[in-house]
Amino acid sequence: MKNKTGAEYAASKYSEHIVREETTLMEFLLKELSGISRNRAKDILVGHGITVDRRNTTRFDEPLHPGQVVRVSKHKRSNMLLNKYVKIVYEDKDLIVIEKNEGILSMPATAKQYSAKQVLDEYFQKRHFKCTAHTVHRLDRETSGLMMYAKNREIAQILEDNWHDIVFDRRYVAVVSGQMEREGGTIESWLKDNKAYITYSSPEDPGGGKYSITHYHTLKTTPRCSLVELKLETGRKNQIRVHMQDIGHPVLGDRKYGDGNDPIGRLCLHAYRLDFYHPRTGEVMNFETPFPREFMKFFTTNNEITE
Repeated sequence: MKNKTGAEYAASKYSEHIVREETTLMEFLLKELSGISRNRAKDILVGHGITVDRRNTTRFDEPLHPGQVVRVSKHKRSNMLLNKYVKIVYEDKDLIVIEKNEGILSMPATAKQYSAKQVLDEYFQKRHFKCTAHTVHRLDRETSGLMMYAKNREIAQILEDNWHDIVFDRRYVAVVSGQMEREGGTIESWLKDNKAYITYSSPEDPGGGKYSITHYHTLKTTPRCSLVELKLETGRKNQIRVHMQDIGHPVLGDRKYGDGNDPIGRLCLHAYRLDFYHPRTGEVMNFETPFPREFMKFFTTNNEITE
């Protein structure tokens, strides 16, 4: 099929393109839609304007194979989710991946609390989908980033029973207080809540504690703060926040485990990567979001650690 120019693309309602070689969706769009910018392609993706073999996707890195048909529309769907706290990254009949902004719970503790689960349930209802969002993992209210919800009880149970086999990479980025002394390392401890629901850390099991492992890698650093990538080997409540406090570099904006340093009025912790095997098909699913812009403003000069 002949490539469309940017002008021809803009003048049409949609276009269909056949995949000729192994590639990724973003690279295919940039090559196939001559003249389209990367930002415009991302806008169409976020707006649910692209399907692969008639299956909607918002994954810019989705692998494509010869023979597949990519359909591109310049119109956003009228039933897309518009919410300041929740953005859909990927959706199929079994699960939905979202990017959650800070300031909203993953799921409510009481019926009156606003949560990402409620946002999704209302979205499903509007689209007349007979499903609800099943919470399979959580992010703190003030933590932003990628989350996955199951859309039926079967998939939720599979994820619950096989979480550590299915989810093989979860990474966060944080801005922490002070200049990191090491390029990387591993923090190990036992975590347990006290009667005031404050999580504390101990080098030995205090009785009823949960063994926790966090790997960290320093990306950028200044005398005042550092940008750190964190990879969870275990996923305990408040694990990253407590472990960074353990090594003397609490997350900026952490009112519970921090040192009072809150320069941008939010917890500087973002879940930027989520990789897993699809619980039904076994397909490798890779999702990644950019680091928040407000995090990067702390590092306006070249302070990156040399490898």
